[in-house]
Amino acid sequence: MPDTVFAFAFAPEVAASNASLRAYLHGLPGVDAVGVQARAADLSTRSIKTTAKATAIDMAIRMVDLTTLEGADTPGKVRALSAKAAHPDPADPSAPHVAAVCVYSDLVGVAVEALAGTGVGVASVATGFPAGRAPLEAKLADTRRAVADGAAEIDMVIDRGAFLAGDYRKVYDEIVAVREACGTAHLKVILETGELATYDNVRRASWLAIHAGADFIKTSTGKITPAATLPVTLIMLEAVRDHYAATGRRVGVKPAGGIRTTKDAIKNLVLVNEVAGPAWLDPEYFRLGASSLLNDLLMQRTKLSTGSYPGPDYYTLD
Repeated sequence: MPDTVFAFAFAPEVAASNASLRAYLHGLPGVDAVGVQARAADLSTRSIKTTAKATAIDMAIRMVDLTTLEGADTPGKVRALSAKAAHPDPADPSAPHVAAVCVYSDLVGVAVEALAGTGVGVASVATGFPAGRAPLEAKLADTRRAVADGAAEIDMVIDRGAFLAGDYRKVYDEIVAVREACGTAHLKVILETGELATYDNVRRASWLAIHAGADFIKTSTGKITPAATLPVTLIMLEAVRDHYAATGRRVGVKPAGGIRTTKDAIKNLVLVNEVAGPAWLDPEYFRLGASSLLNDLLMQRTKLSTGSYPGPDYYTLD
């Protein structure tokens, strides 16, 4: 049985005040926690074998945002990560490149130079990542710097404190302002779902970000546990599906944090196909935020083609 599709009208006046935003967001249907967990668990049992598995692995590789977001990041580390992003398996030129490399804003220029001509994009976290607690002027300056240096995608994080306090207008206005500062760059809005406490809040934050102009909604910074759980990703996929049905505008989804194995990645791809639909099975609309996932995908890919796993030190450690 197909999932029910809801159309939630959002007239401009809905964003006119915090009270009207609250009425809209709290008027969304509540999430059936037991139902969403059961649905996610059921879809996670789907088995994919042989040729379909090989296709899924290559698809997942093309969807990876290869990420390094550590205080000790250096230009050398970003160059090495960029080389791996463009040619994940130097011994097998048929291995696809990843979607993007995601770095802090001060290292965008290094990544852009290293990835020139490869087809791999450059994404940058901005807006006070990972806490999201910075003055709007600083968030906008960080965004503009990253875009000026060549970032094609900005991953912003919402102010969860404001959201949980019910200050939806502040969160909405900040997303709108960052969206404007992005210019032609795509905006991914990180909800940090592990701090939102309830599935209802995940649904509300998803719709708030979508209506404020997000090109993607993203689960997590990767710094908080839990991060990208299947039930949370399912709720976000429902939101983008329903928004597309109502408006014709397709918004992407990016689970990030805790996705480490090929099995994890394939579970997410099944979820995308069954909940949002096959049109989202494209790096343009679905990404996997990860640092360690790529190696496991490459190991499984080699196993399918050669019959044996490479050694654990065969691929670089990121």
